[in-house]
Amino acid sequence: MSDNQPSEITQILQEWNEGDDEAKERLLRFVYDELKRHARYLMSKERSNHTLQPTALVHEAFLKMGDAAGVVWQNRAHFFGVTSRLMRQILVDHARLHAANKRGNQPIHFSLDDVQIPVEERADSLLAIDEVLDRLAAIDERQAKIVEMRFFGGMTNQEIAEALEIGERTVGREWQSARLWLYRELNT
Repeated sequence: MSDNQPSEITQILQEWNEGDDEAKERLLRFVYDELKRHARYLMSKERSNHTLQPTALVHEAFLKMGDAAGVVWQNRAHFFGVTSRLMRQILVDHARLHAANKRGNQPIHFSLDDVQIPVEERADSLLAIDEVLDRLAAIDERQAKIVEMRFFGGMTNQEIAEALEIGERTVGREWQSARLWLYRELNT
């Protein structure tokens, strides 16, 4: 990504806010590769026979963004924060559909920042992480957002700090705390 690209993305988002119909298409050209990279990362943690492909995940998220009425895009970090939430919702909805079609009882494993966390008796790891993220959000909404942006959005601490308008060190502390909480919750 070039040094000018974040400011160009923010400019395009402002044009989209102002009703420029072509801004959405220009934005997709700027962010498509990064969104696809995030989607590939997320899909690499899924089962090998997953029916949803990274390209489809990106396209579905982008379609949902276009339908999001009332969103006032602030900047690049805000955009990727919203995108991470949409990708989470799409993957969780897909996992629920899969779980409804096939009730399994095998142990599921997924990685949360290179820490293997076993999740027993769950239909799908995404359903498990979605469930605990909802519980975490009830306790600490900011920590849940940090986990979501990092896990589903592939965002860095700096990007998360910018999106949430907090310090990067605060993001790091909150991430460590949330990670420990998630580990305990998923292993009980």
